[in-house]
Amino acid sequence: MQLIALDPGHFHALLVLQQMYPGVDAMIKVFAPEGPEVKQYLERVAAFNRQQLPAVHWDTDVYTGNSYLEKMLQCDPGNIVVLAGNNRLKPAYISSAVHAGMHVLADKPMAIDTAGFEALEASFAAAAAHKVQLYDVMTERYEIHNLLQRELSQLPGLFGTLEKGAAGHPSVIKKSVHHFKKTVAGKTLIRPSWYMDVKQQGEGITDVTTHLADLVQWTCFPEQVLDYKKDIYVDTATTWPTVMSLQQYSAITGEPQFAPALKEMTDANGGLKVYANGSFDYTIRGVHARITVQWDNEAPAGGGDTHYSLLRGSKAELMILQDKEQAYQPVLYIRPLSADTAEMKAAFHTLAQKYPGIALKESAHGWEVIIPEPLVKGHERLFAKVMQQFLVYVTSGKMPAWEIPGMLAKYYTTTRALAIAKRLE
Repeated sequence: MQLIALDPGHFHALLVLQQMYPGVDAMIKVFAPEGPEVKQYLERVAAFNRQQLPAVHWDTDVYTGNSYLEKMLQCDPGNIVVLAGNNRLKPAYISSAVHAGMHVLADKPMAIDTAGFEALEASFAAAAAHKVQLYDVMTERYEIHNLLQRELSQLPGLFGTLEKGAAGHPSVIKKSVHHFKKTVAGKTLIRPSWYMDVKQQGEGITDVTTHLADLVQWTCFPEQVLDYKKDIYVDTATTWPTVMSLQQYSAITGEPQFAPALKEMTDANGGLKVYANGSFDYTIRGVHARITVQWDNEAPAGGGDTHYSLLRGSKAELMILQDKEQAYQPVLYIRPLSADTAEMKAAFHTLAQKYPGIALKESAHGWEVIIPEPLVKGHERLFAKVMQQFLVYVTSGKMPAWEIPGMLAKYYTTTRALAIAKRLE
């Protein structure tokens, strides 16, 4: 099989290349419009080839020009199109690729509005008809704190059962904070100007929230087939902007002025209003959940993206906390609500047999789960895990029955939340 990088406008297109894969050709075909984004992609592929561990040796066959999509569609069926870039273009790219008999591994989000969701639903039907696999990059399933939170929630002796919660008091809460200016692989990330254009990138409520909605489903209803028409109801939703100065914009994009398409997004003081923030409450199979995403202009010293996750069970609460007090490193806590802590600790130790080295330590939040360093992998290293899983699906010719309904459920959730926040319904 051969990897095809189509219009790679986001650095996530690169991160699946941090290792080689059995059965995948070392030659990557690249199809993109001429410009700085494809140039940056090729420079970073070359940088990966210079790394020591793990050693990689990717080659590139590059076509740049206005007919890049048409040229890509002439490639052999059965190859894998990797998509990470302009989210407005993704539905058309996905549809074109699956109709041409190509597998698609797409960075999130695959849909940023209701029209995009409807196109995605049609693309899944087309993928089934052409016997190809369509999948999105859900790295957070492989992050050890999320993985252990899920495992702990499946231990009745420790967690009990998931509480239903109530309006205004959800039993599942997930929040993430991100930053426009950040460092990736030791270098300041230069983002394209369209990244700040919500018509191209999408609003925050349909972007990063994809990961959070996926984690709610994957954690609370593991391997269960969801039906978005019956199982999900979005109660309330709101969005608000991050205001970016021209100086901040220039530091992030390298551009001296706001792009013309962004002029209508400026406020009376000349700041750029980017609707990157959002929050919504919803029920999924009767369980009340809340998802929030926030984007700041620049990370604090020593900090990066942060994640907060809370699950309320009948015997314990499970919390992932990542903030300044933890030096911005995620920490998983168990807060016992039951007096029978002996039973809870016994249940925990059954999990320790599966994950050697994990242990409990008393803390102000209850019990801190100590996780040995070998189990902790950085965010960038998780992309290879997703690619390995996707290759299993491609070579076997099928996915588990819950995967596609789960993808549809989460994109319905996020795009429905946007429609409610914008009063588009």
